[in-house]
Amino acid sequence: MAVETHTAADAADAAARRDLAVRAAVEQGLVGGAPDAEPLVCLLDVAGIQASAAELTAAFAAALPPGTPVLHAFAVKAAPLVPVLRLLAEAGLGCEVASPGELALARAAGVAPERMVLDSPAKTSRELREALALGIAVNADNRQELERIDALAGAGPPASPIGIRVNPQTGAGTIDALSTATATSKFGVPLRDGGARAWLVRACAERPWITRLHTHSGSQGVPLALIAEGVQELHALAEEINAAAGRRQIDTLDIGGGLPVNFASDERTPGYAQYVAELRAAAPALFDGSYGLVTEFGRSLLAKHGLVLARVEYTKSTGGRPIALTHAGVQLATRTVYAPAAWPLRILPYDAGGAPKPGAPAVPVVAQDIAGPACFAGDLLATARELPQLSPGDLIGVPDTGAYFFTAHYGYNSLPRPAVYGFRVGPRGEVRFGLARPAQSLAEIVAEAGGAHATALL
Repeated sequence: MAVETHTAADAADAAARRDLAVRAAVEQGLVGGAPDAEPLVCLLDVAGIQASAAELTAAFAAALPPGTPVLHAFAVKAAPLVPVLRLLAEAGLGCEVASPGELALARAAGVAPERMVLDSPAKTSRELREALALGIAVNADNRQELERIDALAGAGPPASPIGIRVNPQTGAGTIDALSTATATSKFGVPLRDGGARAWLVRACAERPWITRLHTHSGSQGVPLALIAEGVQELHALAEEINAAAGRRQIDTLDIGGGLPVNFASDERTPGYAQYVAELRAAAPALFDGSYGLVTEFGRSLLAKHGLVLARVEYTKSTGGRPIALTHAGVQLATRTVYAPAAWPLRILPYDAGGAPKPGAPAVPVVAQDIAGPACFAGDLLATARELPQLSPGDLIGVPDTGAYFFTAHYGYNSLPRPAVYGFRVGPRGEVRFGLARPAQSLAEIVAEAGGAHATALL
């Protein structure tokens, strides 16, 4: 099995592309330090996204017998942008969707129904009916949902592949809100609760059309060993169900995603080959070709390839601490603002022309707060961060924000969604941008806020 290592050179290449893109964004008028220039833009490194997708597919292909069915379904919630979904589809990935909106985005990107998986703990009858009609794979979250599928399917087996989500109850990581395999998680059938395992075996025996099991034991803050333990439990349950059925009824295991991301540097670690190695150590039979596999990675595919670029509008000092007031805050980095200890982000300083600002001794390095534009005191991206002294017109870059940050806007203060551009760097360092999502206009904000119904409450 091939094992990749992300070297310092890989990280340096990504950083070099990023710096070229920042300078080009200023030169091409996407953002700027001048008062009348655009104060905010978000960038996606297309080559980086493609490299992550290739790394994922290669890691599993190297570990599995040729011909083993594998679907890598990108978790749409991580970056709900149609051009991103289309780019990943071109790289061979499908989509994991968890709402009617996400399904609509995947269909708009041209993703075929057979390359989609529908998850969600609260699917409506309408959502289930649509998925079954289209032939989209469905993972039932609980007993009541499975009974609803029974009713919708009628006398015959559903046309869609049907699975059951299992909570292996293997424990929490360091971020409670993202830990999906705890004893009391809202997701799936709790495997270690009294009678649950026997019910799962019986439910599958009564429904020979259940051919999949699903778990999602990983997320940010969850160590690889704990993720692998959850997958191991899923494999053991599949073996038990198949033994009871006397045949290979369960033929596909959906092992979810949740590979953690390194937010401390440009290095992409852990990598997918490291994840596969951990799985092989915990459940070697998972890779013998007897089961098809589905994965649902999101953050690990996109996070490292996104950059927020914002102008420093003003600087001030309060209580002896310098503060840089910028246009990047809670609307883009919601998790960091509300849970800074769990979601720290790096701050990269640039001058008004888009060149990286040097540190000491060329420029004084000062502990300073990086504040956003929202009208509440906690709208801070960083507190007492040691950086070169920032000045009005400088730019800050916030890397590692390609998933769950600027891709999923938070409308505090009716701050508009910024434009998102993908970029490619040519062989001579030239940078080409492609608009992935236009900036939200003030007219669109008014329309979303009921502007056409101004007198409705009179």
